[in-house]
Amino acid sequence: MDELTTLGRAAGPHGEVVLRRRVSGSSVVEELVVDGTFAMDSRETRSEQELGLVAAGAGRVLVGGLGLGHTAAAVLDEADRRGADVRVDVVELEEALVGWAREGRTETLARVAADPRVRLHVGDVATVLLGSDGGPAGPWDAILLDVDNGPDFLVHAGNDVLYTEPTLRAAYGRLAPAGVLAIWCQAPSPPLLAALGRLDPSAEEVRLTVDREGRRFTYAIETVRRPLARKPSGGAAG
Repeated sequence: MDELTTLGRAAGPHGEVVLRRRVSGSSVVEELVVDGTFAMDSRETRSEQELGLVAAGAGRVLVGGLGLGHTAAAVLDEADRRGADVRVDVVELEEALVGWAREGRTETLARVAADPRVRLHVGDVATVLLGSDGGPAGPWDAILLDVDNGPDFLVHAGNDVLYTEPTLRAAYGRLAPAGVLAIWCQAPSPPLLAALGRLDPSAEEVRLTVDREGRRFTYAIETVRRPLARKPSGGAAG
């Protein structure tokens, strides 16, 4: 029988947030449940790590969604591997989760919160990207969004604004030249990929097949890159 321990429980403006640890034999898994919806666990984190690797070589990174900390940790690990400088802004909607990270309630959250290269911000990453809440301003070399499960599997209904073209265009505008915007999705999202393609033809989708508890899932990371320099439009008549 599984042993389930609650590491944190809080009621906030967006519903109840629960952080817990599940022990089954030699398996130890952290889980995050938000407003009654399973958000993520630490059983399989390869796709979060792949999202973090999208920021390889980036000097300044914005991570939308702290979660269990694995995406931010992957950014730090890659910077360490390269011996590169990095600064990471993490914007998390749930204040309790940021507090639990600072208190070290899980090893990965503790590691992220204690790293001097990381700044944790409580707020809505959509409003940060739209420039309407006074949060971190960018520009960033990479923006990694893992706010919920993608546009078709929302944890909070209000998160749908993140995937609208005005917000995507605002995010694209916060990129430094040659910067990349990457969005984690629970499944491939052709409409989101098409919306990114309208920002720049560099838009592409990477699919990741993951086996979880006897079931196979196909996750996706949708990306778009800003050119190093824009070519001037038009030209001299003559």
